[in-house]
Amino acid sequence: MLQLVLVTGPSGAGRSTAVHVLEDLQFEAIDNMPLTLIPRLLEGPGPDRPLALGVDTRNRDFSTAGLVELIATLTERPGIALTVLYLDCRSEVLLRRFSETRRRHPMAPAESPETGVTRELELLVPIRRRADILIDTSDLNVHQLREEIERWFAPGGDTRLAVSVQSFSYKRGLPRGIDMVFDCRFLRNPYWQPELRARDGRDPQVAAHVAADPRFAPFFDRVLDLTRLLLPAYVEEGKSHLSIGFGCTGGQHRSVAMAETLAKALAAAGQQVSIRHRELESRRSEERPE
Repeated sequence: MLQLVLVTGPSGAGRSTAVHVLEDLQFEAIDNMPLTLIPRLLEGPGPDRPLALGVDTRNRDFSTAGLVELIATLTERPGIALTVLYLDCRSEVLLRRFSETRRRHPMAPAESPETGVTRELELLVPIRRRADILIDTSDLNVHQLREEIERWFAPGGDTRLAVSVQSFSYKRGLPRGIDMVFDCRFLRNPYWQPELRARDGRDPQVAAHVAADPRFAPFFDRVLDLTRLLLPAYVEEGKSHLSIGFGCTGGQHRSVAMAETLAKALAAAGQQVSIRHRELESRRSEERPE
């Protein structure tokens, strides 16, 4: 089984650093390889060590749809254990980094860095949603980023399984690449409480409202027990990640509260967890100023 890591994210978030760290960890690393050449690279006998490929908007034939399609194809391809590593960063930090280095942004070489940062973040929204591991580098220096990547990928240590816990709205369909899905629409809905409607499931009052439903605790306990059962089984089967989704009507309250609760429980047990809220991320993208 070939371990393949696709490393991507916005310019300035640390993608090149991540590729170099993986190379130091004995990965065969190739940066800025055209998307159309990646399937050809994987034809025939594979490399005798893990492979890390750096992909971003500077790739010659980059397109969001092309990368999404490539990820879907590689996910289904036998003999490949794919992990999508996304290096994320807040827009204001990206802007500061470009200002400090006086570099032109690759997405806006003749325009302001602000334009390039905004344009690239919007372009990468579908890729960010598909990530198996998401590392926010906004508050990390180079050494801290190296330590974070080593915790996920260093050989010889404990086998690491990338766990992604996601919330979503059934109105917009299931997220891609989900392994297990749980429907939270039977739980008490904070939407019908005027003082809670504008908040989301990360808010303590919203979370408490959902947890007060007498069906919440037994439901959560069973989900947690099932997850604990599956984690070592996935490792034994050579899987690189497990994705768990919670859905509700709007993807704002019940599914978010459940995803947060499970992610915190797994993290407290020492599991590496990435948490995603699809509808909240979409809302932030729509609210981002031009």
